Amino acid sequence: MIRHTPLPDLLLEPLVRAALHEDLGQNGDITTRAVIPASARYKARLNARDSGIVSGMQIARIAFHLVDPGLALTITRQDGDTCAPGDTLMTIEGSAAAILSAERVALNFAGRLSGIASLTAGFVAQTKGTQTRITCTRKTTPGLRMVEKQAVIHGGGFNHRFGLSDAILIKDNHIAAAGGIIPVLTAAKASVSHMMKVEIEVDTLAQLEEVLQVGGADVVLLDNMSTPDLIRAVEMTRGRLVTEASGNMKLDRIAEVAATGVNYISSGALTPSAQTLDLGLDLKTQVAKRSGAATPDLKAFRGNPAGWFLAIP
Repeated sequence: MIRHTPLPDLLLEPLVRAALHEDLGQNGDITTRAVIPASARYKARLNARDSGIVSGMQIARIAFHLVDPGLALTITRQDGDTCAPGDTLMTIEGSAAAILSAERVALNFAGRLSGIASLTAGFVAQTKGTQTRITCTRKTTPGLRMVEKQAVIHGGGFNHRFGLSDAILIKDNHIAAAGGIIPVLTAAKASVSHMMKVEIEVDTLAQLEEVLQVGGADVVLLDNMSTPDLIRAVEMTRGRLVTEASGNMKLDRIAEVAATGVNYISSGALTPSAQTLDLGLDLKTQVAKRSGAATPDLKAFRGNPAGWFLAIP
């Protein structure tokens, strides 16, 4: 179970608000308005149907409260907690219309982010017994980087840079365009702030030797190296540089690479390749009547006479 500091709601609200605008369009939830009485109240449970690591509960809460601040929410599994099929992650009580209008956005975020957290946890498990940390990359869904990187943290991983503006990462194309490792590091040293870290990518041990000779880097990215070369690279740096292994870092190779002693393993698979965790919203009729009006038989209406709980597609 991972504990972390949540992002301020202020940063997440515009993202959730945009998703709600996309779903509600110009005319709102016309299905709910047509078939559910305005006075109907539900108690809903957001339930897990898969095992995994929870992420996106903060965003789900924001989604429900943006539609109706009066909804009563209780989060029973926090971001970073584990879950099993049937576990209730959140309960929501109040306006049926509000719950139905917000549920898809809430589930889309929570399922997607829980999938990333769960995949990350699988990678982290492969590093057990080592000091190696798992980190993500900038291979994120456009517009969702902030929350996808939070999901990596919920899964026990760490974040690489968020964008081009918060750290210097000299890659192979930079080296080629600048004329080699010595000129590119010389230029970086001449311009970088003392507060800014510099990372440089190398493909060979010969390039690593050049980096060590010229200096100016804080981190070296060991790209697409064989396991024997990674072992040798760790020996060559002798703690002078932080080492990061990258390139085709799939789950079945993580334990082997972690055993080389590298400080970090970065994998672009954590975000684009994660499978959405199956979550569902189940509703139970609580109160649904105006003065003098009968409570509608929602079981019969939904064609689900077997029980009170109803899955929302």
